[in-house]
Amino acid sequence: MTHLETELNNLKIELNEMWALVLSQVKASSEALISFDKDAASEILFREKMVDVYELKLDRDCENIIALYNPVASDLRLTLAIIRIVTNLERIADFAKGIAKFVVKSNHTTINPELIKASKVEELLANAYAMLNDAKTALENENSRMAMSIFSKDTLLDEITKESNDIIGDYILKHTEEIDEALSIHSIIRKIERMGDHSNNIAEEIVFYIDAKVLKHNKAAKK
Repeated sequence: MTHLETELNNLKIELNEMWALVLSQVKASSEALISFDKDAASEILFREKMVDVYELKLDRDCENIIALYNPVASDLRLTLAIIRIVTNLERIADFAKGIAKFVVKSNHTTINPELIKASKVEELLANAYAMLNDAKTALENENSRMAMSIFSKDTLLDEITKESNDIIGDYILKHTEEIDEALSIHSIIRKIERMGDHSNNIAEEIVFYIDAKVLKHNKAAKK
């Protein structure tokens, strides 16, 4: 194994560790929201610092690989893809942190299960988690077809999010005493949609690495 191969292998290991952490943050944010567990939400805020550490280290390691080994072809694509994947992972973790902040700072001790059900927020979080997990598996197996399947899942996420405007509006009309909670859930739904967008971006980077195809801004290629 060459020095470059060793460095790229170490890079993949670090990326998997960061990815696993971000997945746990997304899952924990869902559980903290549904159960309205302020202690669990506080733990998410604490672990966010670990995500930032991974981002900085991976960025530095990628820069060093480019500077020291001058990678070409698939090695260069992998390094460039990881730089962009790391950025998207960090943003996803930020949105999970945003959900946790709502739970921690809320004056309420619970949230109406009817609001959770009506808004489909739990379903949205499950879909966002699945997209991110599928992307991780796609990269590990170098499966571009699996990566591209994430695009249709993101479209479904967007459709459900669009419906949320009317759903939340109707809920507020029927539960005027819960306006603050309903608007907060609507804000959380927007955060989940952005999680999906970033998983979509990650899928594009995986296809770029494996197939040398640039799908960014190319809707026809994604279809």
